[in-house]
Amino acid sequence: MNREEIENKINFFLAKEFEIDENLISPSALLKETLDLDSLDYVDLVVIIESNFNFRVQPKDFQNIKTFDDIYEYVIMNYEL
Repeated sequence: MNREEIENKINFFLAKEFEIDENLISPSALLKETLDLDSLDYVDLVVIIESNFNFRVQPKDFQNIKTFDDIYEYVIMNYEL
C-alpha cells in the first residue's frame, strides 16, 4: 500500500466513524478540532487504526499526533515494518 492509498483509507474511515465531511480533512488540519475529539474518542481512534492497519499503537507515540499528516506518518512508519 502506498502513501496515497494509506491517506485515503485513513480519511475514509475517520470521516465515516466521526461523521464529518471528508473534504474537511487536510494534512495540516488538527485532529482534535476537525474530528471534535474528546478523550474517549482518542481510544476509538486508536482501535480504528489498529484494526485497519494490523499493528499495535503505542500510547506514548500517539501523544505527539496533532494533525492528519502526523497520523499518516505514524501509520506509514509502523505499517510498513
